[in-house]
Amino acid sequence: MQRVTSRNNPRLREAARLIASSRDRRKAGKCVLEGEHLVAVYAARRGAPEFLIVTEDAVARPGVRALADAHSSRTLVVPAGLFAELAALPAGVGLLAVVATPAAVPAAPGAFCLLVDDVQDPGNVGSMLRTAAAAGVAQVLLSKRCAFAWSPKVLRAAQGAHFCVDLCEDVDLPAWAAGFRDAGGDVIATVAAGGTSLYDVPLAGRVAVAIGNEGAGLSAALAAQATRRVTIPMPGPVESLNAAAAAAVCLFECVRQRGVLPSPRAR
Repeated sequence: MQRVTSRNNPRLREAARLIASSRDRRKAGKCVLEGEHLVAVYAARRGAPEFLIVTEDAVARPGVRALADAHSSRTLVVPAGLFAELAALPAGVGLLAVVATPAAVPAAPGAFCLLVDDVQDPGNVGSMLRTAAAAGVAQVLLSKRCAFAWSPKVLRAAQGAHFCVDLCEDVDLPAWAAGFRDAGGDVIATVAAGGTSLYDVPLAGRVAVAIGNEGAGLSAALAAQATRRVTIPMPGPVESLNAAAAAAVCLFECVRQRGVLPSPRAR
């Protein structure tokens, strides 16, 4: 481990640029992971980060120490004040990792997919990724106008889900949905009103659930590729659900119909 006290250290400066600028993150093909849980999930599933930055206090914690020791040659230990200059994080986080943004390799469509259409709120996108991973979704595909999946806010909300699903950005969702439908899959378009009740639609087969943004819903082009349109019954006096909440309801209705048993940890 290398102890660093100068803010002019090249790696600290690189981390600061990546945290501050979405443009720099996209250009460099890198992102910044915040906190012990997220870094540990990345390390377990993807391997060594490019480098870690830990505070002198945090490195004394067992979990952080284990990560720092496992990647000792890639770890910078800094004073808490210097760490605080990098990003506005809650007190006590004390750990950052700079990693290469995993490249999306388009795979054959899975049996259970989530299509995210122009959802621009980073918190919603992150929550949807986390829900998809929890529900056992094979692939999450994001349209070109979704929030950048590797931004700090999305990563924070997803809590490691990025590394538990196949994630593809900038996807032409109508074209993808047409191919999925033509191959025998069901494209389930969620609509605020006028669709069949979610609970009356068979969802145990090959399905791709499409969720649109809260303002406009699904694009007309994607909705046109749907094999079924569903609406979540809402007896209360509201017009619609938050996009992330709607995704959770739909995905876990799929889980219920599939008869998936909870893992031993969840029982």
